[in-house]
Amino acid sequence: MADNGSANRAANRRYRESQHAGRPLIDSSTGTYAKSAMNSKNFGATFAPGFTINVNANKTNNGVPGAAGGNGSGANGRGGSAEALLPDPDFSSPARVREYCNSLRAAAVTLSIQVAMGAEIMKGVLAAVPDPEGRPFGSRARAAKVARKMSRSADALRDAAKNAAACYSAFQQEYEEEINRVRHRARRPQQPAINWAEQ
Repeated sequence: MADNGSANRAANRRYRESQHAGRPLIDSSTGTYAKSAMNSKNFGATFAPGFTINVNANKTNNGVPGAAGGNGSGANGRGGSAEALLPDPDFSSPARVREYCNSLRAAAVTLSIQVAMGAEIMKGVLAAVPDPEGRPFGSRARAAKVARKMSRSADALRDAAKNAAACYSAFQQEYEEEINRVRHRARRPQQPAINWAEQ
């Protein structure tokens, strides 16, 4: 079996060099970006995932003047962004409970993905800021420390999605008797009756 240590080292070196090629150069004397880096096509490059997420937030005032004002509150006094993401908390039927839990789960999953991407972008942008004390890898450490909080927010949103799904499951288990009492069960079709009088 051949030793691939030298091939791995060469591949790792090429990878590191390609990673450093995209970073802006910092002039250590002034602490600003070097002129060649600012004119580079890679300057300011950001993380771009292979999929897109569209969130539409439509704000309507429903005929109430001043309801869609700049304070972020809608016609019924709730926040505008919550109105766009979640239905009204009307738990008058099992279908409404399921709809609310599913909407909450979907919104939390979407937001957790966006916040996780934001944390990675923040870490990359802040890592380009030079460390004031000149420590090696100091800028990356500071960036990771800051972005870790946003990453934890993404984890919390992912946990909220899990708990929303678990909420509906717990509802089904706790209120199984009431749900089954009114559920329309599939009935066996009646056999066609023969009308002997009709001949």
